[in-house]
Amino acid sequence: MRLDLALCRLRFVRTRSAARTLIEGGHLRVNGTRIDWVSRDVGIGDILTIPLRNGVVVARIDALPDRRGPPAEAQSCYSLLDRAGAEPLAAPRDTTGAQGTRP
Repeated sequence: MRLDLALCRLRFVRTRSAARTLIEGGHLRVNGTRIDWVSRDVGIGDILTIPLRNGVVVARIDALPDRRGPPAEAQSCYSLLDRAGAEPLAAPRDTTGAQGTRP
């Protein structure tokens, strides 16, 4: 399945044109490799790293949906690998500057 279509059907973006903008901007990774062409094929088992407004989503594709269905149906087609910022990759950026200071 095309990457732009998969992002739309998995409900990471609202439209294929939004997926196209995200992909062509070079902001998306598939299996750790930066992707900038929308027609790249993705399949079951691929790992997507997607920057969104509220952080980074790292997800493994478990199934490819036939349509853009309800959110619950889309969420059953992938597994989040970094739940709610539990790992530093998807954690919100520390803007207080406290991370590099010593007591």
